[in-house]
Amino acid sequence: MNARPPPRFLLAAMVLTAGLAAHPAAPADLEALETLDPVVVYGRSLDLVGEAGTSSQGQVGAAELAERPLFRRGELLEVVPGLVVTQHSGSGKANQYFLRGFNLDHGTDFAVSVDGMPVNARTHAHGQGYADTNFIIPELIERVDYQKGAFAAENGDFSAAGAAQFSLFRKLNEGIAKVELGEDHFTRAVAGNTFRQPGGSTAATTIAAEAGYADGPWEKPEASRRLNTFARHVWSAGASDYAVSAMGYDGRWNSSDQIPLRAVESGAIGRYGNLDASDGGASRRASLSFDRVTRQPDATTLLNAYVVHSDLDLYSNFTYFLNDPVTGDQFNQREERLLLGGSARRTWDGTLADRTLLTSIGLQLRQDFIDLGLHRTAARRRFATVREDDVHEGSVGLFAESTLAVAPWLRATVGARGDFYIFDINGRENATSGTETASMFSPKLGLVAGPWAKTELYANAGLGFHSNDARGVTDPVAPATPLVRAKNTELGVRTSVLRGLVSTVSVWRLEFDSELAYVGDAGATEPGDPTRRYGVEFTNFYQAASWLAFDADLAFTHARYTGQTLAGDRIANSISAVATAGIMLKLTSGWSSCLRARYFGPQPLNENASITAPESLTFNARLARRLGNWEFALDVLNVFDRENYDVAYAYESRLATETAPVLDTHFHPAEPRTVRASVTRRF
Repeated sequence: MNARPPPRFLLAAMVLTAGLAAHPAAPADLEALETLDPVVVYGRSLDLVGEAGTSSQGQVGAAELAERPLFRRGELLEVVPGLVVTQHSGSGKANQYFLRGFNLDHGTDFAVSVDGMPVNARTHAHGQGYADTNFIIPELIERVDYQKGAFAAENGDFSAAGAAQFSLFRKLNEGIAKVELGEDHFTRAVAGNTFRQPGGSTAATTIAAEAGYADGPWEKPEASRRLNTFARHVWSAGASDYAVSAMGYDGRWNSSDQIPLRAVESGAIGRYGNLDASDGGASRRASLSFDRVTRQPDATTLLNAYVVHSDLDLYSNFTYFLNDPVTGDQFNQREERLLLGGSARRTWDGTLADRTLLTSIGLQLRQDFIDLGLHRTAARRRFATVREDDVHEGSVGLFAESTLAVAPWLRATVGARGDFYIFDINGRENATSGTETASMFSPKLGLVAGPWAKTELYANAGLGFHSNDARGVTDPVAPATPLVRAKNTELGVRTSVLRGLVSTVSVWRLEFDSELAYVGDAGATEPGDPTRRYGVEFTNFYQAASWLAFDADLAFTHARYTGQTLAGDRIANSISAVATAGIMLKLTSGWSSCLRARYFGPQPLNENASITAPESLTFNARLARRLGNWEFALDVLNVFDRENYDVAYAYESRLATETAPVLDTHFHPAEPRTVRASVTRRF
């Protein structure tokens, strides 16, 4: 493959990197302090005993995130035990997520937020709950908080399986300039710094930018280009802290989508080949947000407001010549979205009958203005319109939660949220129009017993939901249920009785009334049967020393349909076993290393499990050396070059040489062994 020069914006980012690296040196005494090797404390080493409300919630800090070798930034969410992050096409799209027996598609039933801004997009062109994290610059993440199940009153839509909140640094502890290079023309540059006002002022401004390019191992070079920008100004006044933040993302790519197994086995295409070289897309996102936190002796008030503009232009072909044997089945999903929203929350410390009482109430507002289109295309040229819609979707969420110390050894949490939705569709090109409203009340209950010997027991129950695509909700022939109920229970234990070791065990059950899904390439909603899932999770994080840490997590799930309308009861793409493990070393000599393993078991691809996808096992490794303010790192991804599937599906497709549809496994291969190197300068 001929070398391909990086795009101009990447060169500009490298110039920015060099400029920031030339930032004036700190005074000698400060320089000496900055080069000392700190004691590393990873977020998961915090036991949360006396703080957590469930056994399955947790927190991961920047120190652990920085040590993880990653193929793609979406894998940052794999710090959530049991969560698998993959991809079924181009890297510019939202990832594919799997958790607790769910094929979460691109985000349905797993809620993601960044500094209070929701990431999941409802009534999205490519899938309900679409959660694209490509706009996040990994080096800016301070921590990730996560919860599983429908137990936290503040978590609403899309959070039945779980939720994760990214918190970005208000101020960087040190500036950073970093360049990464790797195989397949992988190039990445990132730079950022916080500029503090002199004279003891609390005000500071952080500016960061990232640019990247990659072709990947694909026969059709992915030519993935990205540009991320970030700016934040923070200040304090009286008892309040303020922040105004702006973020931008622009990504463009070619896609090698999932391919039919029969085409690879026959030699018609290679493992990294494609059947439609014109697939691909472009995505953009810009946001502006405001945050205020006011702290008083017995109360804290949080206010948040945001505006997000995004658009997506996506070209896909998953069935090739099944529907149109002449021009092929490529389709274009496009959308432009303006999202306005905000939230308010107040938390009080008080007493009830001389018992400690912590109470929170909150309000969440959101309004989406969406211009959607689904078109038939050939080689990215539109020749027919399936449907076009203008969608106005608004929601109001109210929640309240109180935790009472019933006894020195028992805490009880009672919570509830109420949600109201309005779906308004103006269909163009013969698409349907209409307006629907819906509401849902979701109570929560939790009990925590302990601690005894640094051990707590948990019992939780809660109701949750996910919303359905507005285009299906307003369908006059077969309307979808607007808000689908989820019922969740969990029992667990958390212990740190052994010094340095934090372990949890969670046994859970989750039922959905119906798994309705909007099928983007068909422009229709398909109702599904009720489902029931239950399982057990075992997580462990052991910080053996300030320089050595281990983690090992196991998750087992039983997932089944409970209705009677299907040929079987197996839920396609429900992963029954997930295991992850890692070891991290950070020595005082400046050397550090990390080795991680991820396994997920075989999965059924249809309702009777007559077609299955194989298991997957991947090892990733990192070796790094820090010399003063410089750090040099080498990542080896998929160390043993295993031919894993990232994702697989079973459905009918038709090749150009075939005269009839064929039911087959369609898979997206995981990348082969890949080597990347980076140089980082901190100042």
